Amino acid sequence: MDLRIFTEPQQGAAYDTLLTVAKATEDLGFDAFFRSDHYLRMGSGDGLPGPTDAWITLAGLARETKRIRLGTLMTAGTFRLPGVLAIQVAQVDQMSGGRVELGLGAGWFEDEHTAYGIPFPKEKFGRLEEQLEIVTGLWATEPGRTFDFHGTYYDLKDSPALPKPTQPKIPVLVGGHGATRTPRLAAKYADEFNMPFASVEDSERQFGRVRAAAEDAGRGGDDLVYSNALVVCVGSSDQEVARRAAAIGREVDELKANGLAGSPAEVVDKIGRYAAIGSRRIYLQVLDLGDLDHLELISAQVQAQLP
Repeated sequence: MDLRIFTEPQQGAAYDTLLTVAKATEDLGFDAFFRSDHYLRMGSGDGLPGPTDAWITLAGLARETKRIRLGTLMTAGTFRLPGVLAIQVAQVDQMSGGRVELGLGAGWFEDEHTAYGIPFPKEKFGRLEEQLEIVTGLWATEPGRTFDFHGTYYDLKDSPALPKPTQPKIPVLVGGHGATRTPRLAAKYADEFNMPFASVEDSERQFGRVRAAAEDAGRGGDDLVYSNALVVCVGSSDQEVARRAAAIGREVDELKANGLAGSPAEVVDKIGRYAAIGSRRIYLQVLDLGDLDHLELISAQVQAQLP
């Protein structure tokens, strides 16, 4: 089981804070540092010092880290044209020495689009499918050849399909709760399927749908990595758990029901339940980015107990 640190910088975090957390992620032996791709805080508060751009952040971290994987859960398809996104991600992959992964989603938070003048199209899922085909197609085009695409939403002609990533194939993540179209997209384009903020039972059902879709598409069901994203709140005592829950504005019982919360033993046990249904990777949603002791505890007493 891989443990990855997943951050939500739109809630209020400067680049230096993210750099500190990324370096702790690397030093403490976690597998990867991922971040959301949002431009507006959700919920109460002022979101100071303001949003940071996902791929600019990851470009900086690519030069400041050496081992950890770097990526997004999920890049919003509404924020970037697919050709531009392919260039950005390939460049950051080069800058990192081949450690980048791309989670790509349709985009959903209309308020942030309104706040920053970003178009919010009605038909997002069809656009996402074309975006996935374009981004992966550009990367896969052999040097010296050109890439063409003529779709409903995007049109590319005689693209040199450059630059190329360092990795032979950048891993692509698709995720979500949709019962039909999401599994089909994952089966066609993804290397990993991520189930965000879902119970063991709901995750098992969705993993089954993705496996079936992969087989229908001529792939093996186990060709994809299956993963979960879950909020994390661990403490060495009940008091410490309560303090950490209060710091992120959540209730302990709710966190235990919907995330990974409680003592290290409780969290290890619940991770084991996800592992039993085929999840191979957990993205730990860390909401208090100033609490590095939390990461140290997870590393020493949760990660150390996992196979």
